Amino acid sequence: MKQLALQSEAYRYIVRSFGEWLAVTGYSGQTVYQLPIYIQELLYYAESKGYSGLWQLNNDLLLEHYERLKKRPNQRRGGGLSNSYLNKHQEAYKKFTEYLRHSGKMTLPLIDLSTEDEEHRITAIITPSEIEQLYEVTRFPYEPVKSDRGLPYYEAMQFRDRAMLTVFYGCGLRRNEGHHLDISDIHFDKALLHVRKGKNYKERFVPLTDGAMKHLQEYLYDGRPYFLGAKNEAFFITQTGRRLGGAMMLLRLQKLIELTDHAELMEKDVHLHTLRHSIATHLLGNGMALERIAAFLGHSSLESTQIYTHYLQTLQTKKYDSELSQVP
Repeated sequence: MKQLALQSEAYRYIVRSFGEWLAVTGYSGQTVYQLPIYIQELLYYAESKGYSGLWQLNNDLLLEHYERLKKRPNQRRGGGLSNSYLNKHQEAYKKFTEYLRHSGKMTLPLIDLSTEDEEHRITAIITPSEIEQLYEVTRFPYEPVKSDRGLPYYEAMQFRDRAMLTVFYGCGLRRNEGHHLDISDIHFDKALLHVRKGKNYKERFVPLTDGAMKHLQEYLYDGRPYFLGAKNEAFFITQTGRRLGGAMMLLRLQKLIELTDHAELMEKDVHLHTLRHSIATHLLGNGMALERIAAFLGHSSLESTQIYTHYLQTLQTKKYDSELSQVP
C-alpha cells in the first residue's frame, strides 16, 4: 500500500523518529523501511477520526484499525489481506509501543493480539505445469545488462531465480528458512540441505534431487560470484553482496509469474509460502505418505500436514461437481 500523507506535524515527526530508533537499535534495513509505513497507515486512520496528537493514541484505536485491516480487500490481487501482511502490522504495533516506552513519550499496554496462522492457510496452489512454466521463463533473457566481468546480468539473475524456485518449491522451505540459508548448509557430497533456522528452532535435513543439485550448483558457482561484492556466507545475496531479503525474493517470484503471461497463474494470490504448499500437495497427490511429507516440511505434528489432505479432497470434490455439471 502506498504511503499516506499525514497532516499532523507531530505524527510526521513520530514516524521519522520511530524509523531512526529502529535503525539505531539494529533492526534490518527491510524492517526499518517497512514498520514506519505501517505506523503511518495507523496514524492516517487516527487523523480520519479527528485525532492529531500523540496523547490521543490508545489500544482501542489500534485494535479498531487492525479489525478494519482484516476486513479490507487486497487491492492488488483481490480477496482479503494475507495473514503474513497482518502479522507484519502486529509486529509494527509491538515495536512502536516499545519505542514509545523506551523514548519516554508515553506508555501503552502491550496489545493483546493472536498471531495470524500463516502455516495452515492455503490461499492458492501452483500446478505442476505452472511450476514448469516458471522454470522455463528463466531460460530466456530478461533485464539484459552487460557486465565487465563477462557474464550478462540476466544470466546471473536466471541462475539465482532457478535456485530460489528450487529452495522454496523443490525443497519446501519456509520464507524465513530460505532467507537464512547459508552456503555451508548445502551438502552437495551428501545431496542434503540443512535447515538450521527452522520454525521453533527445529532443524532438519532435506534431500536434494539431481535436478535440485544442478540448479543450486549453477547458481553457487556460476551466478553467485557475479553478485558478490563482499565476503558473505548467505546463500542468496543481492548484487551488492548483502543477504537477499524475503520481500525481494517475493518480487522476483512475482516477476517470473508476469513473464509467463499465464492468465490463470497471474490471477492467483501467490507468495513464497505458496511454493511450499504446492510441493506438499503435489507429493501427497503422487502418493507420498503423510509422515514423510511432515518430516520433509519440518512439521512438529501430523495435524499441520493434514491440511493438504483436506485441500486435495476439496479440489477433488470441486472437479467432481464440475464434471457433473457438464453431464447432459
